[in-house]
Order: sequence, then C-alpha cells, then structure tokens
Amino acid sequence: MAKNITPRQKDYSQWYVDVVREAKLADHSPVKGCMVIRPNGYAIWEKMQQALDNMFKETGHVNAYFPLFIPQSFLEKEAEHVEGFALECALVTHSGLERVEGEAKLRPTGKLEEPLVVRPTSETIIWAMYKNWIQSYRDLPLLINQWANIVRWEMRTRLFLRTTEFLWQEGHTAHATAEEAEDETQKMLGVYRTFAEDYMAMPVIPGLKSEGQKFPGAVHTYCIEAMMQDKKALQAGTSHYLGQNFAKAFDVTFQNERNELEYVYATSWGVSTRLIGALVMTHGDDNGVIIPPKLATWPVYAVPIFKKPEEKAAVMNVLEPLLADLKKAGIGSRLDDRDQLTPGFKFAEGELQGYPLRLEIGPKDIAKQQVVLTKRPNREKMFVPLGNVVDEIPRVLESIQKDLFNKAKAFRDEHTAPVETYDELRQAMEEDSGFVLCHWAGNQEDEERVQSETKATLRVIPMDGHREEGKCILTGKPSSQRVIFGKAY
Repeated sequence: MAKNITPRQKDYSQWYVDVVREAKLADHSPVKGCMVIRPNGYAIWEKMQQALDNMFKETGHVNAYFPLFIPQSFLEKEAEHVEGFALECALVTHSGLERVEGEAKLRPTGKLEEPLVVRPTSETIIWAMYKNWIQSYRDLPLLINQWANIVRWEMRTRLFLRTTEFLWQEGHTAHATAEEAEDETQKMLGVYRTFAEDYMAMPVIPGLKSEGQKFPGAVHTYCIEAMMQDKKALQAGTSHYLGQNFAKAFDVTFQNERNELEYVYATSWGVSTRLIGALVMTHGDDNGVIIPPKLATWPVYAVPIFKKPEEKAAVMNVLEPLLADLKKAGIGSRLDDRDQLTPGFKFAEGELQGYPLRLEIGPKDIAKQQVVLTKRPNREKMFVPLGNVVDEIPRVLESIQKDLFNKAKAFRDEHTAPVETYDELRQAMEEDSGFVLCHWAGNQEDEERVQSETKATLRVIPMDGHREEGKCILTGKPSSQRVIFGKAY
C-alpha cells in the first residue's frame, strides 16, 4: 500500500481523493469548485482526446469552435432546456471593473444590456449559427464537434467527477430526416462504447435513459453506464436525439428534395474529463492509479539499476539503444535515471503514477543478457532476453490491456443480479450490492419514489439483451424487459 493513500476497503471516497492527489493528476484551485489538471492528469486527457478525435473524424465529423458566452435569451428559447440548466448557470452582467476611490478595491462597471451565460452546453449558440449555414438538403448532414470547457455551478464537487468547470467535447449534428439523426445518435454511442472498452479497458452497458433522466430538450437520451470498484454507477457518456426541438426554437429550416421547407433533425453527444475519474475508480488500487497501456503517454517506465558511476555507464550503454528501438516501434518510454533516488523509491513512484509496465536492468541482468519486466496491475515479473525485448513488450502491453478489461467486467458481472420484488431492490441498495436487473414500467414519479426510498436511480434501459416478459416490481404493470437500477455518482 502506498504511503498517504487510504485503503479502498477502509474509505473508498477518501481513497479516490488520495490517489488523484498523490498521483499528481489534479488539485483543488483557489476558485471554489474548480480544479487544476496537473501534467500527469492532462497527459491522460490528451491521449483520450487523440483517440476520440480520430474516431470522430473517421465517422465524418469535423471540429469547430463556438463562443464561451451565450446570450441569456438564447437559453430561454427552448423551454425544457432552460429549465434543466437554469440553476447551474453562471452569468456575466458587467463588462469591466473600476477602482473604488481611496480604497484598494474594485467594483463592477459597464452593465451589459443582456446578461451572458457562461457556456453550460452549446446547443443554443450552435443552433443560432446553424440557422445561417443551412438552407438546402445539400447542406446536410452537418457534422460538427467542439472541444471546449464548460461551466455548471455545482454545490457538491469532486475532482474530475463533478466540478464547476470541466473539459469535454460536444458533437452537434443536423440531418434531413429523423431516421438519419437517430442513426447518428446510436452510431456515436457505439463510438463511446468502443473507446471505453478498447482504450479505457472499462466495460460499459449501452442503452436508453428513462424520461426522468434524459437530457433537457432531448426526445430521448442514450448512455453508457460503468460500474466503479465501490459498485456505484458512473455515467460515462451520452448521446441525445433532439428531434426538431432546437431547430424549431431557432427556426432552422431547409428546402428538401421536394422543394418544401422543413425543420432539420438534430443530435448532440459528449464525454468529459469525468472519464479520468472513471479510469482511476475502475482500475486503481491501494498503490495508486493504473493507466491502461493505450492511454499511457509512457507505457514503459525504465529504471536502470546501479550503485557506482561505472555501473550506470555500462547499464545506460545497453538501455538507451533499447529504448530507442522501442521508440522506433511506436512504444513510448520514460527513463528514470535520477541518481539521488533509490530503485525502491522509483518503483513506488512508478506504481503510484500508473505506468503499465516497468523495465529494470542492472549489471547482473547485463551479465545474463536479460531485462526484468514488471506488470503494474499485479506486479507479475518476467525475465526477457535482451534480443527479444522489443518484440515481447507489445505483447505484454496487449495482455495488460485485456486483463484490465476482463477483471473489471468480471467484477461488474459478479455484482449485477436480477431481483423480482421491490423489497429485494431495497435490500440490495441497503447492502450496497451493486446493480440490480428488474422489470420496470413506472413513470418519472415512480422513479423519484424509488430514489427517495432507496437512493437508487434507473441507470439505463439496456440495448443488449435482458428482454423478457414480466411485471414491474413497483406498479405490477406488464414489462417487456429488465432495466438496471443502482446507486450512482
């Protein structure tokens, strides 16, 4: 167990805070509710950005940027949207400051004619622009993504998981038909699922949100839900079919192939730096964070072992060409040759910061013509001949990636169980036993009752399986499939 990290079994919430802090992923800022993403954390976000951006572009999307400030009147145009975000909005009401005469204080000046909302999401400002860009069916589909920061005034914050300001991407697309927009919504959900499972090694459950949990202004919302190691759910990504709601609010029409004016159909979809928190809570242990190889800037952490200057020189003569060969093979590595620190200290720091694979080599290893490889997740050691290292390391990294996914999936499956009655659901939530699969035919009011009585929410209506006839555990009404309830972040 790493120093200064609370064991998971003792206090999972504090463990998470300790890991984020000690691994130097993020820190609290002087602005209440905001965070500073430190280089270690931002490196993960950059790798996430690169992978997702490539996936977006492979599916035909392009990047653009829209203003941080949104006229208040724009939010008021879509009633459900403004109702959903009103309490989270930060407003700019003045354009400058002036010094109070005789005091070292500043006061607002230049009151704005209309307050500006600091971007809580960009549907309104984007659709105000789409009105100018779309005239004909030939302008469709319009497939745009934005990488940006978001401000939502949060009362209870936690680094990465919920902060007043965070980073994300938001896709906003316009289509000529409802079918095209629906296909886009599901396609992007599939992109998120692929990213979560193939890159983050985090198994997710794709499906629909209930009416009570959907995005404000959407016709319906799809999501991917993941289980963290404390058996709570984390919403890891959302994709929304917006129908014609925003097109009507901003009068975005196009001339279709029959020369008729019609409102366009819309989608929006996004993931955020919350995914870094998800990565920590899915794979981390009492020694620190564990970064899946595909998201590690340096998948290999190289530690030369030496006591004397001449030993260091001999080791480096072997190690440096080896790392150069790894670089040529497309595998990043960090060389830690700091003289003032012991190998033990370096090993602990490397584990804390989550390097997937440690490579050690010292005089004894050179004599044996080998290196020592240690897998971060389970500390398994491998002794690999020098001539085989460049070929072997990609296989080891791939095995680490797969093992992380399989371990997380086994944990989720072990803590997901069907229940047949409301009493069983209540008991499962009291015991914090994880996800429950149950028949459901309730409405939003019924969901609110379950949440108030059990602290569980309807996380997702799964798209994959769980279809069977039954009766709702609360209302007794007929149900055609099971849904997932659980406690959540």
